[in-house]
Amino acid sequence: MGELFEKLEPLSIGQEEIKKALKNKNYEIVGLFGPTGTGKSLFSVMYGIDAVMSGEYKRFILSRPVVDVTTGRELTAADLGEMYYKIAISYLRDILEGFIEWSKVEELIRAGKIVFADTHYLRGRTFDDSVIFLDDAQSIPPESSIEIMMRIGRNSRFIIAGDPVFQKPQGFERDGATVVREVLIGEEKAKVIDLGLKDIVRPGARRGIRLLIETRMRNRKLSDTEKNIIDTAKVHAPDADIITVVEFIDEKKTFNIQSENVPDAIIIVKEGYLGRLIGKGGERIEAIEADTGLKLRGVELTLDFKPLIRAIHPVSWIHRHIADIDFAGPELAVKVYSDAFGAFVGQKGFHVKFIDAVMKKLMGVGVRAIEVEEARPAKRRR
Repeated sequence: MGELFEKLEPLSIGQEEIKKALKNKNYEIVGLFGPTGTGKSLFSVMYGIDAVMSGEYKRFILSRPVVDVTTGRELTAADLGEMYYKIAISYLRDILEGFIEWSKVEELIRAGKIVFADTHYLRGRTFDDSVIFLDDAQSIPPESSIEIMMRIGRNSRFIIAGDPVFQKPQGFERDGATVVREVLIGEEKAKVIDLGLKDIVRPGARRGIRLLIETRMRNRKLSDTEKNIIDTAKVHAPDADIITVVEFIDEKKTFNIQSENVPDAIIIVKEGYLGRLIGKGGERIEAIEADTGLKLRGVELTLDFKPLIRAIHPVSWIHRHIADIDFAGPELAVKVYSDAFGAFVGQKGFHVKFIDAVMKKLMGVGVRAIEVEEARPAKRRR
């Protein structure tokens, strides 16, 4: 690789994985999946441009869907005309700001070494001696992603990036990023890198994601029971900023959850408002419970999901054995130490299936448990 990519310093563990994978020529396909602000586009674009500048590849093919944020419809080059390429160039310029002189990039575009390709017009084309980068894969059908992979020719590499959680189209269970990620896992000469909240390095991205999660929660369609809980809470805790309520009585029955630790519903409030919901001595939430006849618990919305899992898991002490919780692909991955993994999963997997069902109901995101070894402190030498 040339100096441009080598000078790009990773700022997270996930970015270190990205750089290592892109430098490893054994991987013909590299899939980068995770939230905005984790460096997926930056590392991919810097690699592609450096690859053509150093002569390692002849062309850098950049393909990215253009989506109307109002209608959600994907727009083609035929729809937008010259504007399609202006949008693509602006996207590229925003990414490269501060990393390379724009005049050098313009020279590469004029020389045909950087090519913008519309995802709709790739059939019949083959890209030899090229780095092909498909960004925002969550915005296109899975078939289109696979179609682009079929265009890989001799001595070419394919990089695909997408966000299967926060930026995927609402109402789509199987978006392009989710499906392609599944296809690539275990595929020979392919590397999948899952990036999470801990890998976000762009200023403002964490806040933006928290606000996006909050907006989705506030827009949830509530059941009659959930509406009743909110209405009652407004009477007894009028100054608590309630985001949403999720009730899971049926889910408790389905998965035979009988633990007294598990409430019937949780009330999600904005950060800093939990005390106003509970009351100084717990009198407010007790009054809400008395009026609704339900066992309730309050949780603040933050990007730390451990209190949320703790609030609904049947085992009261399980939170002490959770190593980490972060997004991995389209799911929330909960890493649990080996000594408590069985307790987290539960008999027949009912505990984790219950948590999964509740989180899908609340956020539209499933949960996957991952067993990890607990790091033991090193023994002192005498």
